[in-house]
Amino acid sequence: MKQITRLSLISASVLFALHLGSVAHAEIFPAEGPPGTTVTISGEGFGDFTNTQDNRVEFQGASALIQSWEPDFILVKVPLKATSGPVMVTSGETKREAGTFTLQAVKITKVTPSTVEAGSLVTVTGENFGNTAGSRDPNTMFGVNQVLINGIRAEVRRWRPNKIEVQIPANAKTGDVEVRLASSDPLPDGSCCAPVEYVVSNTKPLTVIPPIAYDPASGPVGSKVVLSGQSFGEKAPKDGQVFFGGKLAAIAQWTDRTIVVHVPLNAESGSLVLHRDGQDRAIGKFDVLTTEVGEYYPKKGPIGTLVIIRGKNFGIHSEGGDTAYAFDFEAANNGVTIGGVPGVIHRWLDDQIDVWVPFSAQSGPIVVKRGGGIPNADGTCCERKEVVQYVAGEFSVVRPQIDDYTPKEGGLDEIVTITGSGFGEFLKISEATRLAMNRLAHSWKSYRLGEDVSRTEVLINGLAVQVVSWTDTEIKVRIPRRQAFGIGHPEGFENDLMEGKLLMKRGSWDMLENGNCCKPKQWISVIGGPFKMLRRGLPDMDYWNEKGRAQ
Repeated sequence: MKQITRLSLISASVLFALHLGSVAHAEIFPAEGPPGTTVTISGEGFGDFTNTQDNRVEFQGASALIQSWEPDFILVKVPLKATSGPVMVTSGETKREAGTFTLQAVKITKVTPSTVEAGSLVTVTGENFGNTAGSRDPNTMFGVNQVLINGIRAEVRRWRPNKIEVQIPANAKTGDVEVRLASSDPLPDGSCCAPVEYVVSNTKPLTVIPPIAYDPASGPVGSKVVLSGQSFGEKAPKDGQVFFGGKLAAIAQWTDRTIVVHVPLNAESGSLVLHRDGQDRAIGKFDVLTTEVGEYYPKKGPIGTLVIIRGKNFGIHSEGGDTAYAFDFEAANNGVTIGGVPGVIHRWLDDQIDVWVPFSAQSGPIVVKRGGGIPNADGTCCERKEVVQYVAGEFSVVRPQIDDYTPKEGGLDEIVTITGSGFGEFLKISEATRLAMNRLAHSWKSYRLGEDVSRTEVLINGLAVQVVSWTDTEIKVRIPRRQAFGIGHPEGFENDLMEGKLLMKRGSWDMLENGNCCKPKQWISVIGGPFKMLRRGLPDMDYWNEKGRAQ
């Protein structure tokens, strides 16, 4: 009887062992990780998948979402409510232990850098982040792992088990950084899927500061550089400073949203740094460039000639007095001189300068100038001032000369040809090129041209005539109605307009002493000689009565 009982117990143990299966034929990988980890269970005898009730994988009683089931291979997601311990596989009546899984916590150890601008990249270092952030589609059944900055979701650029790289969103504010891993839990019946929940890491602080833009990012000494941002303060603090490659620059202007500085004489290429309130902030890189002057043309001409200078790294032109800073040395000495006289800048590009020959210009070198300084230790101007000069070449200022003109009398629509030298180019307008135009426009101020916008003209008997063609050696003009027979009825013709002089005029300006444009326009007048108006080509008398005009 005892023998039968012993045999019965042995048989029951064998049957129970067969029912549970053998641990030796199942393996779990990885054997540790946070919730949401994809786990592979390999072994034998798992059978075919029939339904979510008969085929289950449990982590200490918490059902896992099954992604794939084969007789020798099972793929599941670690559920949110999982705990460390044995993992059980159920297939119909058979239940076996696949191995032991250790649940790990999601942990942030460091966020670098700890102070950033919106749009910058931040690296979150830690433990047990998982291999991937998951699908890019947040509406998928598995959810997506996230990094939040003060509750705002950041864009994930790279995700690794111990390192995540994210981009700070534009609307992010100073606050805590946290990593959230999405769960992938099934419904109670084992089917997909329960609402997505998240396992949340510890938090680390991150300071988000307003971005600062600057322009330009390169230029020669004396260049004006504008820093644009917010919350700079209405005036510079006592320790407010800007450095170019470690060299201090003097502050030209400081408002709550704008800081203007000029590149100092001793500046070096390197970091552009803003120092205030006891802290340094690297804004970007600034390259200090060397100005190079190339060709220029023409090489001679009268006042008012437009000289074009080619080159590179001319930088940005600064007008004197515009930024209302403690010293205007850079601006007042930033320009082009012709024979030692400052020219009127028409256009200043990084590779080309267009300059008008001023009224007082003398023959001599064309010099591109940039004023620079080295501020005192306290940021005031200046320990040293210097004008850096780049010589383009010689320019000859010529005076227009009339050699002859024909005919010396004429009537309506007749052409008068003037020959000579040094006439230069015909310039239709002038004041539209004044430098103040763009400044006033940016300030939403209206701009009006002066009464006299001409720079080149021919007058006969005191009245301007129509220019047909104009070269350096020949001018052709047409006698219009006003000169030929007066403004009104021929009976009212002004006899003092019948005889007079023919002359040619060129006008130009000189710059003001502070570097701004300009003094009142002045003229050079060249007299050709006497000219007589004839009543030739006039309309018939019927033209002047109402009956004749009506016909």
